[in-house]
Amino acid sequence: MSIKPTFSLVALFFLTAFLFSQNQKTKVIFVIADGIPADVIEKIATPNMDAISKEGGYTRAYMGGEKDGYSQTPTISAVGYNSSITGTWAHKHNVWGNSIKKPNYKYWTIFRFAQEQRPELKTAIFSTWLDNRTKLIGEGLQATGNFKMDYHFDGFELDTLNYPHDESRLYIHNIDEHVVNETQRYIKKEGPDLSWVYLEYTDDMGHKYGDSEQFYEAVKTLDVQIGRIWKAIEHRRNVLNEQWEIYITTDHGRTQETGKGHGGQSDRERLTWIVTNAKNLNAYFMDGRPAVVDIMPSMLRSLRLSPSKEQNMEIDGVPITGPVSVAKARAVLEDNKIHLTWQSFGPNRKVKIWLSTSNKFETGGKDVYKLRGKIKGSEEEFWIDISSNPSHLYKIVIEGKHNTTNTWYINSKK
Repeated sequence: MSIKPTFSLVALFFLTAFLFSQNQKTKVIFVIADGIPADVIEKIATPNMDAISKEGGYTRAYMGGEKDGYSQTPTISAVGYNSSITGTWAHKHNVWGNSIKKPNYKYWTIFRFAQEQRPELKTAIFSTWLDNRTKLIGEGLQATGNFKMDYHFDGFELDTLNYPHDESRLYIHNIDEHVVNETQRYIKKEGPDLSWVYLEYTDDMGHKYGDSEQFYEAVKTLDVQIGRIWKAIEHRRNVLNEQWEIYITTDHGRTQETGKGHGGQSDRERLTWIVTNAKNLNAYFMDGRPAVVDIMPSMLRSLRLSPSKEQNMEIDGVPITGPVSVAKARAVLEDNKIHLTWQSFGPNRKVKIWLSTSNKFETGGKDVYKLRGKIKGSEEEFWIDISSNPSHLYKIVIEGKHNTTNTWYINSKK
């Protein structure tokens, strides 16, 4: 046999494999393990999450928006969940506490994007807390387009017959176990395209005991639970040759003094983390200290969902997978000029600077953006003269080839 036909067959094999991988759809599962700061996850043995991160990566991250700025967001559980699934901070999604009084559903969750753009995708939620589905996702509400999950397994905190509430909070651990068992079963059998798993027990132990052996043991238990979910995913990957991505994170850290509280803006309360098996992690994930809002735009990419230009301009998160151009936009007023800065990941490419002085998007309207300039991303700064354009609010979007990032300047004197 000559070399040429052999080479052609090999080339054909790799081309076929490449095209298959490009066309193969990715299934995504998103896990929130409540209330674990990065310093704890780093010092406790977590072999299952370590195995996942070896396929992809681990990074410290943060919750809380811009500290002391317009987007500062409470480090509170439901606030963190909603920031994660909408890719926006609280000044947009309008969830400021666990009561979830009046979410702004104009800022879509990852589940809403899936329903509207790819209704064939199957969605599922496995949650210790009912409000994640009924209030944050807003299932069945007119404001969310009457969105319906394909499968849900939640609400067991209301079942006091099977899970009688005890002072030790062991009932929450039992509910978490129930949720994990069903997650494992359903993923292995049904393989939904987009899933959210929420587990609470770690936060309960943090509140009750603070930095303690009880808290650390809860984290070890969590890792075992993650291992069971991962085993179901591996079954789908190995037996059915499916492509899966998992993102595991937390919603907030804990207070420095005792570890019992959270909600403020101390460094440790803001200190979160991300574990993923995603293989196309970018430089922003590696070097940029991402945030909880960055997971949602990454899942959009994995699921091949494409928000409109107006929606993209409102998403605060930056993808941690695939190519990325810009991140970390910040605006400061100096002598009637906004000093705009950012972090560049595409230094030889130009970025566009857009400015709007309205915020009609939050009520369902459309903001008008004006192009204020084009500049090489590597310059990482731009000045916008606003002396002839007085306003209370300036919404600024930096548009790169691969993504957009945004920031606001609010003029308190107007």
